[in-house]
Amino acid sequence: MNKKTKLILIGLGVYFLTTGVTFGLFSKFGQASTIVTPVVNETDPAQQQAFQGPKTEVCPINGVKYTKEQRKIWEDRRPLLVMIENHEESRPQSGLSRADVVYEAVAEGGITRLMGVYYCEATEPYQREYDLGPVRSARTYFLDWASEYGDYPLYVHVGGAHCSLEGGRCTTDPRAQALEQIGQYGWLDQRNDMNQFALSYQQCRREPERTGVAKATEHTMYCDTTNLWEEAKDRGLTEGWEEDFVSWEFKDEAKPDQRGNVDELSFDFWEGYSAYQVTWQYSQESNSYRRYNGGEVHEEFLTGDQVESKVVVVQFAEEIGPVDKHKHLVYETIGSGDALIFQDGEVIEGSWQKDSRQNRTIFYDDAGGEVKFNRGQIWIEVLPLGNQVDYEAS
Repeated sequence: MNKKTKLILIGLGVYFLTTGVTFGLFSKFGQASTIVTPVVNETDPAQQQAFQGPKTEVCPINGVKYTKEQRKIWEDRRPLLVMIENHEESRPQSGLSRADVVYEAVAEGGITRLMGVYYCEATEPYQREYDLGPVRSARTYFLDWASEYGDYPLYVHVGGAHCSLEGGRCTTDPRAQALEQIGQYGWLDQRNDMNQFALSYQQCRREPERTGVAKATEHTMYCDTTNLWEEAKDRGLTEGWEEDFVSWEFKDEAKPDQRGNVDELSFDFWEGYSAYQVTWQYSQESNSYRRYNGGEVHEEFLTGDQVESKVVVVQFAEEIGPVDKHKHLVYETIGSGDALIFQDGEVIEGSWQKDSRQNRTIFYDDAGGEVKFNRGQIWIEVLPLGNQVDYEAS
């Protein structure tokens, strides 16, 4: 073993020891000192004031047009990539409606996990503290998608899959060791990794009765966008990330008389796991897709509204695993495959391509041209190869 390798292993060892000690202390004392945050923040007028002026500035992530004042805000930030769980006991989640993009894939055992991308829409006024969550652990394939968002994006999570040393040997497949990969990618050195174990109560805290029903500890971690961006600013991680970012192409949505009638799509991630079955119902009036999860309306906790998206992309990728005793999965995120793109009440039977971890995943139509997305939230559903998506015109 050479000197450089030894130093890397020592560094990772200190990192895991530190996070483990922090977790142990939090587990021991956190319940006794739990504070439930008031849902309305009356003291911050900046969160209550709507932005004035024409909306002329195009967001590079979701294509929506915002004011110049909002652009000034987002240009001093980097995107937040936040791991949000979708266990049936974690619902309703907070903050999904404020994401520019949402990714969904199975974490393990047929249970899906989400990653929200927060940048432009999060400049809109809001009245809630600790507005993201419940936040959960890192997975390797989500790191691949997070890596698309420029130079050292802010990756928010609570621990993650790692070596899990037992009897002097790792019990986790190297392909699934997310924390080790975070170190390999330089995210520890650059301090853009925002592991909750290394953050304070200002950024993230547990709220076991947030939804009015007591939840198990693993479903109770919530983080605050404002304080996360303040922490990033303290770390010197503000502007500059866009130099390596490739934006998708965007278009204006179809006019009402040009919208299609593919009014529903539905699918399972794993057969027999009905709690994670997804249905999107299309509304011609709003030209958006309304989400149902496990047969129930998927609700946004902050507003009480149904989760909806302007574009739904189904990306088919090879699912490998479980690859170890911890039942970790791996998805082939780099390469190419089939995709279905739903927008304007129509479906495009196309494809996707991603050339490397840091390259953007680009979606193409059946003629090989890049798909232009409607402006608004984009939800990317990553399904195992061979899964069926049911959709039809009314």
